[in-house]
Amino acid sequence: MELPITVEDLRTLGLAVAIWIGVCVTLALVFVLLIVHRLRRLNVPPGAGFGETLLYTPLLLVLAVDLLDLGLDVLAAPITWVLLDRIGLKALRNVSAVEALIPFTGPIPTLTAAWVWVRLFGPHLGPLQQGEKRRGR
Repeated sequence: MELPITVEDLRTLGLAVAIWIGVCVTLALVFVLLIVHRLRRLNVPPGAGFGETLLYTPLLLVLAVDLLDLGLDVLAAPITWVLLDRIGLKALRNVSAVEALIPFTGPIPTLTAAWVWVRLFGPHLGPLQQGEKRRGR
């Protein structure tokens, strides 16, 4: 009995996955390199929340983090943690690391969607954030 999947099929799949990972990581690196001078001048106020931090964050950085998550899935968590920590975006670091640790969420551009949301509707989460303020957080 012959297997429906041959070694050649597995080799082709592995090559396609390797190319996909390479393209995603390369694009992420290019995006970060394009905005490295802007990242050095990034001045996020201390204690800024997730939404407020996104207002200061360039779109290319958010796209780079989402591309790393897309290409590397769970393996992107430590890379994005270190990258965002070095830049000083601790609020984004925490959300990005948690999202990267959830398997198979790579195709969902979470930070990019949040960045667009904050640009359209503002950094405040409305009732969610008001509930935290009532509890003294």
